[in-house]
Amino acid sequence: MIQLLFLVLFAEGTVALFLMLKIGPLRELVMKGLDQLKSSGKGPATVKTIACTMSVIFLSSVTSILKIQNKGVKLGTLTPMDQVLWRTHLLEASLLGYILFLVYVIDRLHEYLRKLIGLRSKVGASEQEVEKLQKENLRFKDKSSEEIRSLKEEISNLTENLKKLQLESQEKEKQVIAAEDRVVALQKQSEDLLLEYDRLLDQTLQGQTVNYRG
Repeated sequence: MIQLLFLVLFAEGTVALFLMLKIGPLRELVMKGLDQLKSSGKGPATVKTIACTMSVIFLSSVTSILKIQNKGVKLGTLTPMDQVLWRTHLLEASLLGYILFLVYVIDRLHEYLRKLIGLRSKVGASEQEVEKLQKENLRFKDKSSEEIRSLKEEISNLTENLKKLQLESQEKEKQVIAAEDRVVALQKQSEDLLLEYDRLLDQTLQGQTVNYRG
């Protein structure tokens, strides 16, 4: 019995050590084994049954230790057989206590490591999302800068075209003013010609009248 308890205690200590220290792939193997044990239908029930049985044996050993001590107090001394039994029960109780304690430690370590792995996976997913958002932001900035550059070029072209149109408009205005000046000059010249024509016509008529009378 004691040899079996030592073997179980050694196995539990090894499992706890592998959970606490990352030695190659051993931690992953132990985690997978515990996951399968807990996820299987009979695994948790079997573990609870064994733990309850060990607890009963532990309580029985403690009870036996107390009885032997009470017997020794009443008799004033312990017989060699009682001393052997007391030491045996004490060793069994100690081993069972350590085993139960390590079972609890292994269970808590497994739960904490599983939560830690879940958090790390979430953090990794969050980092990938952040990298994706950063890439999209850079892509958006590049696209925005290209659009801004094209808009600036478009504005520059429109400004140049507007300047050209303003120059053309000014030239047209100058041409219109010059044409108006020419029209005014032609109108004045036409009026002068009409006046000269009237004067010449009057002279001609007066000359014809004098000749007619003579």
